[in-house]
Amino acid sequence: MKLKSATLRTFTALHTWVGLVAGFALFVAFYAGAITVYHHDLMVWQSPHGAHQPVGTLEDAQRLLDETLRRHPDSRNWIGMLFPGEESAQPLVYWPDAKGTWYYATPDHLQGSTEPPAAALSELVNALHYSLGIPVAGIYLMGIVSLLYGVALVSGIVIHLPKLLDDLFALRPGRNLKRFWQDAHNVIGVLSLPLHVMFAVTGALLCLGMLLALALNPLIYGGKLPDAMPAALDTAPQLEATGKREALGGLAMWHARAQEEAGKQGLQAFEPVYLKLTHAGDANAVVEITGESPRTLGALGAVALNANTGELVASQLPGNRDANHATLSIAYLLHFGEYGNAWVQWLYFLFGIGGAFLFYSGNLLWIESRRKRRQAVQGRAQVAMAKATVGICIGVCVAISAAFVAAQAFEAKGAAWGIPVDVGVKAACFGTWASCVAWAVLRAPIRAATELLWAAAIVTALVPLAHGLATGAWLWKSAAAGHTALFAIDMGALAMAVGFAWLARTTARRAAIGEANSAWALPART
Repeated sequence: MKLKSATLRTFTALHTWVGLVAGFALFVAFYAGAITVYHHDLMVWQSPHGAHQPVGTLEDAQRLLDETLRRHPDSRNWIGMLFPGEESAQPLVYWPDAKGTWYYATPDHLQGSTEPPAAALSELVNALHYSLGIPVAGIYLMGIVSLLYGVALVSGIVIHLPKLLDDLFALRPGRNLKRFWQDAHNVIGVLSLPLHVMFAVTGALLCLGMLLALALNPLIYGGKLPDAMPAALDTAPQLEATGKREALGGLAMWHARAQEEAGKQGLQAFEPVYLKLTHAGDANAVVEITGESPRTLGALGAVALNANTGELVASQLPGNRDANHATLSIAYLLHFGEYGNAWVQWLYFLFGIGGAFLFYSGNLLWIESRRKRRQAVQGRAQVAMAKATVGICIGVCVAISAAFVAAQAFEAKGAAWGIPVDVGVKAACFGTWASCVAWAVLRAPIRAATELLWAAAIVTALVPLAHGLATGAWLWKSAAAGHTALFAIDMGALAMAVGFAWLARTTARRAAIGEANSAWALPART
């Protein structure tokens, strides 16, 4: 297949500029997304006793639910609960008060707190992935970025389709660094293309689904979207409290009834993960139990029951749910890799790091392609792009590692310092990131890149050290005890630290022996 040169130039320009516009956000999303694949494991890693905490029982969960409903009247309107299991060893309940402030309680902290236990780090990394850490507007921004990402993929396919096989196997190291970076960019892009298409589609769907529904409200819903949304997103219908008191059923009954209904619909297994209870103690009390059914497409499903009698109210289970619930469930599982075992998680992690490299290398190629080879002073645009690439991309790597270290420090000392863990972790992350960006602005690009890469190596190497000092769970002890998740996180941090150190040495060598006429040249040489 051969394209006209004008067509090829058009798609090349489109690919380049869309990549530049969305590249910084996508780098953050992919780097943080690679880590958030281990969302549940990060909560165990952050908790000082997470790995040794015994798994609670339904009786523990029942006592927690009863005490919460008794102590906190606001929770009777709406309360959620995580069943004890893989995601949380001990049961956890959460509810909003009359002002909309969320509270969390565990068997050890029945009074409740506004800070979820051991979730500060995992929630921060997840927020960086789906919203860049920007409240409210960030998720819509990332939805738009996902659409641009899709445009970049399509234009990239058009560019490389005529020479797809050549690009797939071409990786030519040597003195021509631009060619090597171009080859690496192309190889990773082509090999990971199916996964990138999936990320772009599911990312746009998850981030912009609500905006799309609002846009289609007059056409499809006749202006009655607020009435239609609960049925589209939840399994349980929205019922008003009657004011008539009625005895509430128990967790054991709800658990058994949910599994019974799942069995009636042909599912061999259904393991409840969390529930939502509304109007507790009222005749219209409804409980919606969400669980997983292994070996099904879109494993998450839900059963809604009358919370007093256990009578089936509604269900959305794999193989027996409407198109909206099936689409959202499958999109979520595909996007976060929740459908497979540890090998799938590792695959998503590697593709996440590879995706971050794509956008980083794309910026480097743009800078190099506009290099003025016959003059020492480079254009302002190239220098500014180099500084932004170093500060934002390498800076977020340093910042996330700093958040890991801060999570251990504030878990151990936050109470004595009077600083909540989530506040300390966010301050460490965004403060470090802002400092890295400022450093990149003030320094020559090559010097800032070298220094920030060494900073990333050092701070990332401190991650397992901080974990060991704070919890005693040194990586060799985790390996010996069979705590593979803790070992993998600490060992992964060491591997990343080695990678950052190698990049720092390579960058320093570029400063010493590289071409003088470049945005990456040392000021003394220009």
